[in-house]
Amino acid sequence: MLTLHPQYITDWQGNKISVVLSLEDFRKVIEELEELEDVRLHDEAKHGEQEFIDAEQAFREIENQRKEGDV
Repeated sequence: MLTLHPQYITDWQGNKISVVLSLEDFRKVIEELEELEDVRLHDEAKHGEQEFIDAEQAFREIENQRKEGDV
């Protein structure tokens, strides 16, 4: 579990309106979010419709796109 040490900015009534994080904590949050995004994309790809082609065909298609300037 990620441990953060936030500081809060409050309005005149004492309601928390903003959070201040150290740069280290901020970087930790970004790293965690990136990992979660990777997991989400993996799960999405795993459960989505997939089309499989053999490696040779894939290499030919990539090479053709490269020659055409698409990649």
